[in-house]
Amino acid sequence: MLNRMLDRMNRPAWFIFPYWFLFAVFIVVPVVAAIGLSFTFFNSIQTPTFIGITNYIELITLDTVFMRYVLPNTLRFAFIVGPVGYALSFMVAWMLSHLPKRPRTILAIIFYSPSLTAGVAMAAMWRIIFSGDAQGYLNAIMLDLGLIVEPIQFLQNPDMLMTIMIVVSLWSSIGVGFLAMLAGILNVDRTLYEAAYIDGIKNWFQEIIYVTIPAMKPQMIFGAVMAVVGTFQAGAIGVALSGTNPTPNYAGQLIVNHIEDFGFIRYMMGYAASISVILLLMVYAISKVTWKFLGEKD
Repeated sequence: MLNRMLDRMNRPAWFIFPYWFLFAVFIVVPVVAAIGLSFTFFNSIQTPTFIGITNYIELITLDTVFMRYVLPNTLRFAFIVGPVGYALSFMVAWMLSHLPKRPRTILAIIFYSPSLTAGVAMAAMWRIIFSGDAQGYLNAIMLDLGLIVEPIQFLQNPDMLMTIMIVVSLWSSIGVGFLAMLAGILNVDRTLYEAAYIDGIKNWFQEIIYVTIPAMKPQMIFGAVMAVVGTFQAGAIGVALSGTNPTPNYAGQLIVNHIEDFGFIRYMMGYAASISVILLLMVYAISKVTWKFLGEKD
């Protein structure tokens, strides 16, 4: 009898077991493995050799490419694309929330669709636009207008590559966070707005600051976390646009590209693992800062 009662009490746990199992297999195990490999020399062929914190010391003191190009590029890319894309997602969601259901649904699909496109497919489209020959759309337009006399090598120019990467990333930045924000805005209690206007709110800006954002804090936090993770793990876009890894003069080299360079091109898996751990710590730190600003105070 007691065994039957315990069995019934434990049945709900079986519903969350698949989630915890998949989370452990695809998240916990890879993270632990990466941390362990970061303290080793591992070339993907021989048995890993423990070398302590040597990889981290070399990363900070000897890897001039990482300190001079990769880290500044990643921070610049993340701190532009992340906040701007986050604000853009919120503003688009807020504007669509004021439209009737049918046009709102159609426009939401249109704005969300770029994030569904694989990075390589996006880069293929943008590579045609910024192609360095006379058939490239931008070069062709500028040549026809007489603005230039010969095609510009946009994607091979170190001074332009990062800017193009930011433009392409912002174009596709309206993703899952945007849908969460739109759902949050649509579910805000309308009586809160009525009470706010009775209390003295006079315009839409005050409405957003004092009513909309406080009423949808969970969606705002989710969108912020998705923006942080998405921008820091971006990397394929620069390589796909320029066609090389490393990118020209490391102008578009991000941490993910650096990991791929050492892990899958040079087969220095231990060193690549140490870079991935640094990336994990950066994402965690910025996520904590984001939570501090957007999380519930209580």
